Amino acid sequence: MTIFRYTLIRSFGNKTNLLFLTLFPVICIFLPQGEPWPPLPYGYQYFGIVMLFVGIRLATLIIEDRVNGVVKRLAIAPISYLHYLSGHLLAYAVIMVLQCVIVVYGGVAIGRELAQPHLLLLLYVSYSFVALAIALAWVSIFRSKDTAFLVYMSLIFFMSILGGLIIPLEMFPDLLKRLAVLMPTYWLERGLDWLVYGERMADYWIVQGVLWLYTILFVTIGSFKKLY
Repeated sequence: MTIFRYTLIRSFGNKTNLLFLTLFPVICIFLPQGEPWPPLPYGYQYFGIVMLFVGIRLATLIIEDRVNGVVKRLAIAPISYLHYLSGHLLAYAVIMVLQCVIVVYGGVAIGRELAQPHLLLLLYVSYSFVALAIALAWVSIFRSKDTAFLVYMSLIFFMSILGGLIIPLEMFPDLLKRLAVLMPTYWLERGLDWLVYGERMADYWIVQGVLWLYTILFVTIGSFKKLY
């Protein structure tokens, strides 16, 4: 069994993971539309928060391997650390992309008013990679799965508020608005806003570019330090 297949099976082997991977994304499809904020139905705003939780739930499996000595044994196994890490990341990415497809086209199927669903899917996919990359960098710091998850919950709450996923950015003072630009959640919110109100296609690709820069940065940080 390849690392990719094994990781997929493990990802669904925990009841809490099943909630994050299946039930919560489906619930997002059915949440109502806000007036006048957010620009899309609430579920499509809050799905950005769900993806942050999914990213850390999946990435903490790597901590389990480190605690159990699996990663350390790679030094004498015919599998390289790069092969191990890429197999995990590929499995996590497939799971998160499938979630994005279900949320977007599930909404289309039941008649939700989603502006430009194909571009919305691309936005979600890019953001899901950011969420996974941040989680990878985060678990490289901690040696306890529970500690990593609990502390990260506070970080998710902070990023979600400051990035405008919970509270409209217009309500923030100027200083917080400037700080919000540093949050990946800000760029997701900006992309969602563009899908409804945007005119210049270049603005959408700027958002995409920033999200991919975050992905590259955090994957580099998370993979630079071997997790044992």
